[in-house]
Amino acid sequence: RFHAVFIRFFFLFCSYIVSAYGGKEVLSMHQVLLYLLRSSPALVPEEEIANMLQWEELEWQKYAEECKGMIVTNPGLKPSSVRIDQLDREQFNSSVITFPIIVHFGIRPAQLSYAGDPQYQKLWKSYVKLRHLLANSPKVKQIDKQKLTQREEALQKIRQKNTMRREVTVELSSQGFWKTGIRSDVCQHAMMLPVLTHHIRYHQCLMHLDKLIGYMFKERCLLQLAMTHPSHHLNFGMNPDHARNSLSNCGIRQPKYGDRKVHHMYMRKKGINTLINIMSRLGQDDPSPSRINHNERLEFLGDAVVEFLTSVHLYYLFPNLEEGGLATYRTAIVQNQHLAMLAKKLELDRFMLYAHGPDLCRESDLRHAMANCFEALIGAVYLEGGLEEAKQLFGRLLFNSEDLRDVWLNYPPHPLQVQESLTDRQLIESSPVLQKLTNFEDAIGVLFTHVRLLARAFTLRTVGFNHLTLGHNQRMEFLGDSIMQLVATEYLFIHFPDHHEGHLTLLRSSLVNNRTQAKVAEELGMQEFAITNDKTKQPVALRTKTLADLLESFIAALYIDKDLEFVHTFMNVCFFPRLKEFILNQDWNDPKSQLQQCCLTLRTEGKEPDIPLYKTLQTVGPSHARTYTVAVYFKGERIGCGKGPRY
Repeated sequence: RFHAVFIRFFFLFCSYIVSAYGGKEVLSMHQVLLYLLRSSPALVPEEEIANMLQWEELEWQKYAEECKGMIVTNPGLKPSSVRIDQLDREQFNSSVITFPIIVHFGIRPAQLSYAGDPQYQKLWKSYVKLRHLLANSPKVKQIDKQKLTQREEALQKIRQKNTMRREVTVELSSQGFWKTGIRSDVCQHAMMLPVLTHHIRYHQCLMHLDKLIGYMFKERCLLQLAMTHPSHHLNFGMNPDHARNSLSNCGIRQPKYGDRKVHHMYMRKKGINTLINIMSRLGQDDPSPSRINHNERLEFLGDAVVEFLTSVHLYYLFPNLEEGGLATYRTAIVQNQHLAMLAKKLELDRFMLYAHGPDLCRESDLRHAMANCFEALIGAVYLEGGLEEAKQLFGRLLFNSEDLRDVWLNYPPHPLQVQESLTDRQLIESSPVLQKLTNFEDAIGVLFTHVRLLARAFTLRTVGFNHLTLGHNQRMEFLGDSIMQLVATEYLFIHFPDHHEGHLTLLRSSLVNNRTQAKVAEELGMQEFAITNDKTKQPVALRTKTLADLLESFIAALYIDKDLEFVHTFMNVCFFPRLKEFILNQDWNDPKSQLQQCCLTLRTEGKEPDIPLYKTLQTVGPSHARTYTVAVYFKGERIGCGKGPRY
């Protein structure tokens, strides 16, 4: 088997002959085999066996040491090739001359051992049965998902047991074996040749993708990462059993690969211990590249970029559309079904790297993966080429018509900027509202070119239409939310390289939420500058949600009047320093998750853990303002009950 691997992927690269016409030709396989047979001497020639048995011990040991670690082959046997660990010439019958014995010390892989383990087989059958039931169930409960995850983790725990490995000793007659001159370390290199071949061919294909997207990546590994689905694994040109057998028979004896848990620690993302371990890490001031080798993190970034681009363009193109209409249009554009169509335009299904298994065998699953891949591609373009390149790519894919594309890409300025194209600060003298806002500008150190944008950001919905602000701040709040999501996402992506998509989402939700935004707004004194319809002109107490909306509207005004760099600076000062406190206090961990984690710590060893169950006891009120009464049970006992507007 090793010979087949080595011949196929080594000599096809190296065996070239120059033809009479000056070209190059790859030697055929039978010519390669013929060359090997002619150039490989016998390990123990039959005509010299009697002479070799008479050698002095020192001379024999020298010959045996030369052969030790060499790959020898006998094409008629299975396996055809084996590594020599020891060569013995001891004769057990003096009347019959026998060939020396090849001794090979091998290891039976754990995979071949646990497959026959009764406990593993029983657990595997129950896992497959439950997975099949859930895959065909119209509605899957959370408790069933947790059971499936627990069984999967139990199987993985058995697979990682080193006690499953078995050392074996094999003795073979050296008759018919031929020297190859190849040492065991070459086996590892030969098995990497299919990976190298695939890598070169794949990157040749990616050059075609560069033409389709209209952007040439300088960092090629970034484009490959965007195309890599989490299910993908390296292609060694053979099935895993053949690879393991080849390494066991012909590879280096007892190689030290290190702790498997350490090698895979950056890929593992399930389990409470993993969650707490990763989420307790602080951000890196000098971040290193992430060791997570699939596109989930890029998808997390690309999702924020797509939402930002869509929100900005809709905001400018539909100046009279209210927040609800903008949100409806944005949902239609950024939904996975539409993004999968855009991915199909780029033929991303031809470039995606994924395992051809049950995960993506359904058309709906494949379309979802294509949508994620498209978001990852947008994220990669944004990282390397910047916002303008991502904007151009997204615009080209959205519209086939050049006229529509120009309208989308070249949107008009804000109506307040249209009225006063250069600046509107000359209006401050005649407007008490604008005069008051100059105090806020002094406090934050930013001088707005169009100060009426700031006034509109502070105008609450209760205020009617007026010619100063041309409306209230709800549309700005819609835009500001997307801007904050993008800036926070980019910061977390760069400074937390060990975090998976789910972990980054938890951090972002603790950073960009009503509570945090309202706290920042209070610290900046925004409530004192809010424009209301209160005739007393006195500052009013604002709800948390209203304060959060004020801050988002201010972010939108800052972006419209200045640019995204000002928003980055603002959040670097007012938001990101709070992350350390959020991480140390585990503010990312909501009460429901904390209760579940506490219950899991009380589980009995060897049994499936009990988890808290929630039951709705009562629902009161109309559909738009309902109040729920919910109780939580653990091990059959009620441990809590509460009321609230959301369940």
